[in-house]
Amino acid sequence: MGFRMGIVGLPNVGKSTLFNALTKTAAAQAANFPFCTIEPNVGEVAVPDPRLDSLAQIAGSKQIIPTRITFVDIAGLVKGASKGEGLGNQFLATIREVDAIAHVLRCFEDGDITHVEGRVDPLADAEVIETELMIADMESIERRLVNLARRLKGGDKDAADQQRLLKQALEALEAGRPARTIAVSDDDRRAWDMLQLLTAKPVLFVCNVAEDEAAKGNALSDKVREMAEAQGAGHVVISARIEEEISQLDAEEAELFLGEMGLEEPGLDRLIRAGYALLGLQTYFTVGPKEARAWTITKGTLAPQAAGVIHGDFEKGFIRAETIAYDDYIAGKGEAGAREAGKLRVEGKTYEVKDGDVLHFLFNG
Repeated sequence: MGFRMGIVGLPNVGKSTLFNALTKTAAAQAANFPFCTIEPNVGEVAVPDPRLDSLAQIAGSKQIIPTRITFVDIAGLVKGASKGEGLGNQFLATIREVDAIAHVLRCFEDGDITHVEGRVDPLADAEVIETELMIADMESIERRLVNLARRLKGGDKDAADQQRLLKQALEALEAGRPARTIAVSDDDRRAWDMLQLLTAKPVLFVCNVAEDEAAKGNALSDKVREMAEAQGAGHVVISARIEEEISQLDAEEAELFLGEMGLEEPGLDRLIRAGYALLGLQTYFTVGPKEARAWTITKGTLAPQAAGVIHGDFEKGFIRAETIAYDDYIAGKGEAGAREAGKLRVEGKTYEVKDGDVLHFLFNG
Protein backbone atom coordinates (compact mmCIF):
# COMPACT_ATOMS: atom_id res chain seq x y z
CA MET A 1 0.00 0.00 0.00
CA GLY A 2 1.33 3.38 -0.98
CA PHE A 3 -0.92 6.41 -0.93
CA ARG A 4 -2.49 8.87 -3.34
CA MET A 5 -1.70 12.54 -2.90
CA GLY A 6 -3.62 15.14 -4.87
CA ILE A 7 -1.63 18.23 -5.85
CA VAL A 8 -3.91 21.27 -5.78
CA GLY A 9 -3.48 25.00 -6.02
CA LEU A 10 -4.63 28.12 -7.80
CA PRO A 11 -3.47 28.47 -11.42
CA ASN A 12 0.16 29.53 -11.94
CA VAL A 13 1.54 28.67 -8.51
CA GLY A 14 3.98 26.04 -9.86
CA LYS A 15 1.72 23.05 -9.33
CA SER A 16 2.26 21.35 -12.68
CA THR A 17 5.99 22.17 -12.64
CA LEU A 18 6.21 20.38 -9.31
CA PHE A 19 4.20 17.42 -10.61
CA ASN A 20 6.46 17.10 -13.65
CA ALA A 21 9.51 17.14 -11.45
CA LEU A 22 8.14 14.65 -8.93
CA THR A 23 7.16 12.12 -11.56
CA LYS A 24 10.10 12.90 -13.86
CA THR A 25 7.69 13.29 -16.74
CA ALA A 26 6.43 16.13 -18.86
CA ALA A 27 2.92 14.69 -18.82
CA ALA A 28 1.42 17.80 -17.25
CA GLN A 29 1.73 20.81 -19.51
CA ALA A 30 3.26 23.57 -17.42
CA ALA A 31 2.24 26.81 -19.11
CA ASN A 32 1.68 30.38 -18.00
CA PHE A 33 -2.10 30.45 -18.29
CA PRO A 34 -4.97 29.13 -16.15
CA PHE A 35 -6.33 25.61 -16.72
CA CYS A 36 -3.34 24.31 -18.66
CA THR A 37 -3.91 21.08 -16.74
CA ILE A 38 -7.27 20.00 -18.13
CA GLU A 39 -7.33 16.34 -17.05
CA PRO A 40 -5.95 15.09 -13.76
CA ASN A 41 -2.52 13.66 -14.50
CA VAL A 42 -1.45 10.67 -12.48
CA GLY A 43 2.15 9.67 -11.85
CA GLU A 44 3.78 7.12 -9.61
CA VAL A 45 7.19 7.46 -7.99
CA ALA A 46 9.22 5.15 -5.81
CA VAL A 47 9.41 6.20 -2.17
CA PRO A 48 13.10 6.87 -1.44
CA ASP A 49 14.33 4.82 1.53
CA PRO A 50 18.09 4.20 1.92
CA ARG A 51 17.33 1.43 4.43
CA LEU A 52 15.99 -0.75 1.63
CA ASP A 53 19.27 -0.54 -0.30
CA SER A 54 21.26 -1.45 2.83
CA LEU A 55 19.06 -4.48 3.51
CA ALA A 56 19.29 -5.65 -0.11
CA GLN A 57 23.07 -5.35 -0.08
CA ILE A 58 23.40 -7.50 3.04
CA ALA A 59 20.92 -10.12 1.81
CA GLY A 60 22.28 -10.15 -1.74
CA SER A 61 18.76 -9.51 -3.05
CA LYS A 62 18.47 -9.74 -6.82
CA GLN A 63 15.65 -7.21 -6.93
CA ILE A 64 14.80 -4.10 -4.91
CA ILE A 65 11.12 -3.13 -4.82
CA PRO A 66 10.34 0.14 -3.03
CA THR A 67 6.84 1.15 -2.04
CA ARG A 68 5.24 3.74 -4.31
CA ILE A 69 3.37 7.00 -3.96
CA THR A 70 0.83 8.19 -6.51
CA PHE A 71 0.66 11.89 -7.27
CA VAL A 72 -2.46 13.28 -8.91
CA ASP A 73 -2.09 16.69 -10.56
CA ILE A 74 -5.54 18.27 -10.33
CA ALA A 75 -6.80 21.10 -12.55
CA GLY A 76 -6.23 24.61 -11.15
CA LEU A 77 -9.03 25.85 -8.93
CA VAL A 78 -10.54 29.33 -8.93
CA LYS A 79 -13.02 31.18 -6.77
CA GLY A 80 -16.52 29.85 -7.48
CA ALA A 81 -15.39 26.27 -8.15
CA SER A 82 -18.03 24.92 -5.75
CA LYS A 83 -20.59 26.46 -8.14
CA GLY A 84 -18.92 24.87 -11.16
CA GLU A 85 -16.77 27.89 -12.11
CA GLY A 86 -13.63 27.14 -14.11
CA LEU A 87 -13.05 23.41 -13.80
CA GLY A 88 -14.67 23.21 -10.38
CA ASN A 89 -16.78 20.10 -10.82
CA GLN A 90 -13.86 18.11 -12.20
CA PHE A 91 -11.63 19.30 -9.37
CA LEU A 92 -14.11 18.33 -6.67
CA ALA A 93 -14.76 14.87 -8.12
CA THR A 94 -11.07 14.07 -8.44
CA ILE A 95 -10.12 15.29 -4.98
CA ARG A 96 -12.52 12.81 -3.35
CA GLU A 97 -10.34 9.97 -4.61
CA VAL A 98 -7.07 10.96 -2.90
CA ASP A 99 -5.81 10.17 0.62
CA ALA A 100 -4.27 13.57 1.25
CA ILE A 101 -4.01 16.99 -0.36
CA ALA A 102 -0.70 18.68 -1.16
CA HIS A 103 -1.74 22.32 -1.41
CA VAL A 104 0.89 24.20 -3.43
CA LEU A 105 1.14 27.85 -2.43
CA ARG A 106 3.05 30.50 -4.34
CA CYS A 107 5.70 31.97 -2.04
CA PHE A 108 7.81 33.62 -4.75
CA GLU A 109 7.73 36.91 -6.62
CA ASP A 110 8.04 36.80 -10.41
CA GLY A 111 6.68 39.56 -12.63
CA ASP A 112 6.77 37.25 -15.67
CA ILE A 113 4.28 34.80 -14.14
CA THR A 114 0.80 36.19 -13.69
CA HIS A 115 -1.22 35.42 -10.57
CA VAL A 116 -4.90 34.69 -11.15
CA GLU A 117 -5.79 37.13 -8.31
CA GLY A 118 -3.16 39.71 -9.33
CA ARG A 119 -1.16 39.45 -6.07
CA VAL A 120 1.17 37.11 -4.18
CA ASP A 121 -0.45 36.12 -0.87
CA PRO A 122 -0.20 32.41 0.03
CA LEU A 123 -2.54 32.70 3.04
CA ALA A 124 -5.26 34.28 0.89
CA ASP A 125 -4.69 31.58 -1.77
CA ALA A 126 -5.08 28.87 0.87
CA GLU A 127 -8.31 30.49 2.03
CA VAL A 128 -9.75 30.54 -1.50
CA ILE A 129 -9.35 26.81 -1.93
CA GLU A 130 -10.38 25.98 1.65
CA THR A 131 -13.52 28.10 1.26
CA GLU A 132 -14.50 26.39 -2.00
CA LEU A 133 -14.04 22.95 -0.43
CA MET A 134 -16.04 23.99 2.64
CA ILE A 135 -18.91 25.31 0.50
CA ALA A 136 -18.93 22.08 -1.53
CA ASP A 137 -19.02 20.03 1.70
CA MET A 138 -21.88 22.09 3.18
CA GLU A 139 -23.97 21.68 0.03
CA SER A 140 -23.22 17.95 -0.07
CA ILE A 141 -24.16 17.53 3.61
CA GLU A 142 -27.44 19.40 3.21
CA ARG A 143 -28.42 17.18 0.26
CA ARG A 144 -27.50 14.03 2.20
CA LEU A 145 -29.48 15.08 5.27
CA VAL A 146 -32.59 15.47 3.10
CA ASN A 147 -32.03 12.01 1.57
CA LEU A 148 -31.53 10.44 5.01
CA ALA A 149 -34.95 11.57 6.27
CA ARG A 150 -36.78 8.60 4.70
CA ARG A 151 -34.37 6.03 6.09
CA LEU A 152 -34.60 7.60 9.56
CA LYS A 153 -38.37 7.14 9.59
CA GLY A 154 -37.77 3.42 9.08
CA GLY A 155 -35.54 3.29 12.17
CA ASP A 156 -32.30 2.72 10.21
CA LYS A 157 -29.45 2.84 12.81
CA ASP A 158 -26.75 3.50 10.21
CA ALA A 159 -28.77 6.45 8.95
CA ALA A 160 -29.00 7.83 12.49
CA ASP A 161 -25.20 7.59 12.89
CA GLN A 162 -24.69 9.27 9.52
CA GLN A 163 -27.08 12.06 10.43
CA ARG A 164 -25.28 12.67 13.74
CA LEU A 165 -21.86 12.86 12.07
CA LEU A 166 -23.10 15.00 9.18
CA LYS A 167 -24.70 17.49 11.58
CA GLN A 168 -21.46 17.62 13.56
CA ALA A 169 -19.52 18.35 10.38
CA LEU A 170 -22.04 20.95 9.23
CA GLU A 171 -21.82 22.77 12.57
CA ALA A 172 -18.03 23.00 12.25
CA LEU A 173 -18.18 24.15 8.63
CA GLU A 174 -20.75 26.84 9.40
CA ALA A 175 -18.37 28.07 12.10
CA GLY A 176 -15.64 28.37 9.47
CA ARG A 177 -13.73 25.24 10.49
CA PRO A 178 -12.87 22.40 8.06
CA ALA A 179 -14.14 18.92 8.88
CA ARG A 180 -10.59 17.69 9.65
CA THR A 181 -10.61 19.78 12.85
CA ILE A 182 -13.31 17.51 14.36
CA ALA A 183 -12.12 14.91 16.88
CA VAL A 184 -13.67 11.62 15.73
CA SER A 185 -13.90 8.62 18.08
CA ASP A 186 -12.51 5.21 17.08
CA ASP A 187 -16.06 3.85 17.03
CA ASP A 188 -17.12 6.48 14.50
CA ARG A 189 -13.96 6.43 12.38
CA ARG A 190 -15.18 4.00 9.70
CA ALA A 191 -18.55 5.76 9.25
CA TRP A 192 -16.79 9.14 9.23
CA ASP A 193 -14.34 8.11 6.53
CA MET A 194 -17.21 6.83 4.38
CA LEU A 195 -18.71 10.33 4.33
CA GLN A 196 -15.80 11.33 2.06
CA LEU A 197 -15.89 14.98 3.04
CA LEU A 198 -13.41 17.09 1.09
CA THR A 199 -12.32 19.16 4.09
CA ALA A 200 -11.74 16.01 6.16
CA LYS A 201 -8.71 15.17 3.98
CA PRO A 202 -5.34 15.78 5.66
CA VAL A 203 -3.57 18.78 4.13
CA LEU A 204 0.12 19.33 3.46
CA PHE A 205 0.96 22.92 2.54
CA VAL A 206 3.77 23.03 -0.03
CA CYS A 207 5.53 26.41 -0.10
CA ASN A 208 6.92 26.93 -3.59
CA VAL A 209 9.81 29.37 -3.20
CA ALA A 210 12.48 30.84 -5.48
CA GLU A 211 15.62 28.76 -6.12
CA ASP A 212 17.85 30.82 -3.82
CA GLU A 213 15.33 30.47 -0.96
CA ALA A 214 14.88 26.70 -1.10
CA ALA A 215 17.18 25.96 1.84
CA LYS A 216 15.68 28.34 4.40
CA GLY A 217 12.41 29.58 2.94
CA ASN A 218 11.31 33.20 3.23
CA ALA A 219 8.87 35.49 5.05
CA LEU A 220 5.92 34.14 3.04
CA SER A 221 6.74 30.49 3.76
CA ASP A 222 7.20 31.39 7.45
CA LYS A 223 3.60 32.66 7.49
CA VAL A 224 2.42 29.41 5.90
CA ARG A 225 4.32 27.41 8.53
CA GLU A 226 2.55 29.33 11.28
CA MET A 227 -0.82 28.72 9.62
CA ALA A 228 -0.10 25.00 9.19
CA GLU A 229 0.96 24.60 12.82
CA ALA A 230 -2.19 26.40 13.99
CA GLN A 231 -4.33 24.04 11.89
CA GLY A 232 -2.45 20.86 12.77
CA ALA A 233 -1.56 20.49 9.07
CA GLY A 234 1.80 19.58 7.53
CA HIS A 235 4.08 21.93 5.62
CA VAL A 236 7.21 21.70 3.51
CA VAL A 237 9.35 24.29 1.66
CA ILE A 238 10.31 23.37 -1.88
CA SER A 239 11.45 25.03 -5.09
CA ALA A 240 9.57 23.50 -8.01
CA ARG A 241 12.19 24.94 -10.38
CA ILE A 242 15.00 23.15 -8.52
CA GLU A 243 13.05 19.91 -8.42
CA GLU A 244 12.47 20.21 -12.17
CA GLU A 245 16.21 20.67 -12.78
CA ILE A 246 17.12 17.75 -10.49
CA SER A 247 14.70 15.47 -12.33
CA GLN A 248 16.79 15.89 -15.50
CA LEU A 249 20.11 14.94 -13.83
CA ASP A 250 21.69 11.61 -12.96
CA ALA A 251 22.28 10.73 -9.29
CA GLU A 252 25.86 12.09 -9.13
CA GLU A 253 25.00 15.36 -10.89
CA ALA A 254 21.90 15.79 -8.70
CA GLU A 255 23.99 15.40 -5.54
CA LEU A 256 26.48 18.05 -6.72
CA PHE A 257 23.68 20.40 -7.72
CA LEU A 258 21.94 20.01 -4.36
CA GLY A 259 25.21 20.77 -2.58
CA GLU A 260 25.61 23.96 -4.60
CA MET A 261 22.09 25.02 -3.60
CA GLY A 262 22.78 24.32 0.08
CA LEU A 263 20.33 21.39 0.18
CA GLU A 264 20.95 17.96 1.71
CA GLU A 265 18.27 16.09 -0.24
CA PRO A 266 15.67 16.58 -2.99
CA GLY A 267 12.38 18.18 -2.04
CA LEU A 268 10.63 14.95 -3.10
CA ASP A 269 12.15 13.15 -0.12
CA ARG A 270 10.96 15.83 2.30
CA LEU A 271 7.52 15.95 0.72
CA ILE A 272 7.03 12.19 0.97
CA ARG A 273 8.25 12.10 4.58
CA ALA A 274 5.85 14.92 5.44
CA GLY A 275 3.05 13.04 3.68
CA TYR A 276 3.81 9.85 5.63
CA ALA A 277 3.81 11.77 8.91
CA LEU A 278 0.55 13.49 8.00
CA LEU A 279 -1.22 10.19 7.32
CA GLY A 280 0.47 8.28 10.15
CA LEU A 281 2.19 5.87 7.76
CA GLN A 282 5.30 3.76 8.27
CA THR A 283 7.34 1.12 6.45
CA TYR A 284 8.26 -2.51 7.10
CA PHE A 285 10.47 -4.75 4.99
CA THR A 286 10.61 -8.29 3.66
CA VAL A 287 14.11 -9.37 2.68
CA GLY A 288 15.56 -12.41 0.92
CA PRO A 289 17.86 -13.49 -1.91
CA LYS A 290 15.13 -12.97 -4.51
CA GLU A 291 14.04 -9.48 -3.43
CA ALA A 292 14.13 -6.79 -0.77
CA ARG A 293 10.79 -5.05 -0.60
CA ALA A 294 9.24 -2.15 1.31
CA TRP A 295 5.60 -2.17 2.43
CA THR A 296 3.58 0.79 3.70
CA ILE A 297 1.17 0.44 6.62
CA THR A 298 -0.47 2.80 9.08
CA LYS A 299 1.08 3.17 12.54
CA GLY A 300 -0.54 0.82 15.01
CA THR A 301 -1.15 -1.94 12.45
CA LEU A 302 -1.06 -5.43 14.00
CA ALA A 303 1.02 -8.23 12.47
CA PRO A 304 -1.88 -10.12 10.76
CA GLN A 305 -3.11 -6.95 9.04
CA ALA A 306 0.46 -6.06 8.04
CA ALA A 307 0.73 -9.52 6.48
CA GLY A 308 -2.55 -8.88 4.67
CA VAL A 309 -0.95 -5.98 2.80
CA ILE A 310 1.15 -8.60 0.99
CA HIS A 311 -1.76 -11.01 0.39
CA GLY A 312 -5.16 -11.57 1.95
CA ASP A 313 -4.31 -15.26 2.56
CA PHE A 314 -1.38 -14.19 4.77
CA GLU A 315 -3.81 -12.40 7.08
CA LYS A 316 -6.46 -15.14 7.08
CA GLY A 317 -4.00 -17.94 7.84
CA PHE A 318 -1.62 -15.91 10.03
CA ILE A 319 0.31 -18.02 12.57
CA ARG A 320 3.20 -15.81 13.67
CA ALA A 321 5.76 -13.29 12.48
CA GLU A 322 9.52 -13.58 12.80
CA THR A 323 10.68 -10.04 13.49
CA ILE A 324 14.04 -8.28 13.43
CA ALA A 325 14.37 -4.53 14.00
CA TYR A 326 16.19 -2.75 11.15
CA ASP A 327 19.16 -1.68 13.31
CA ASP A 328 19.54 -5.24 14.64
CA TYR A 329 19.47 -6.67 11.09
CA ILE A 330 22.24 -4.25 10.04
CA ALA A 331 24.32 -4.86 13.19
CA GLY A 332 24.03 -8.64 12.74
CA LYS A 333 24.85 -8.32 9.03
CA GLY A 334 21.74 -10.28 8.16
CA GLU A 335 19.16 -12.66 9.57
CA ALA A 336 21.64 -15.31 10.73
CA GLY A 337 23.73 -12.81 12.71
CA ALA A 338 20.65 -11.20 14.24
CA ARG A 339 19.35 -14.65 15.23
CA GLU A 340 22.67 -15.59 16.86
CA ALA A 341 22.63 -12.32 18.81
CA GLY A 342 19.14 -13.15 20.08
CA LYS A 343 17.60 -10.26 18.16
CA LEU A 344 15.10 -12.31 16.15
CA ARG A 345 11.75 -12.32 17.94
CA VAL A 346 8.67 -14.45 17.34
CA GLU A 347 5.54 -12.32 17.56
CA GLY A 348 1.85 -13.25 17.53
CA LYS A 349 -1.45 -11.72 16.44
CA THR A 350 -1.34 -8.83 18.92
CA TYR A 351 2.09 -7.55 17.86
CA GLU A 352 2.08 -3.93 16.70
CA VAL A 353 4.48 -3.65 13.76
CA LYS A 354 7.17 -0.97 14.15
CA ASP A 355 8.71 1.24 11.49
CA GLY A 356 11.72 -0.51 9.95
CA ASP A 357 10.80 -4.03 11.12
CA VAL A 358 12.15 -6.81 8.90
CA LEU A 359 9.39 -9.42 8.89
CA HIS A 360 8.91 -13.02 7.82
CA PHE A 361 5.33 -14.28 8.09
CA LEU A 362 4.30 -17.87 8.73
CA PHE A 363 0.74 -18.75 7.78
CA ASN A 364 -1.58 -21.63 6.92
CA GLY A 365 -2.02 -21.47 3.16
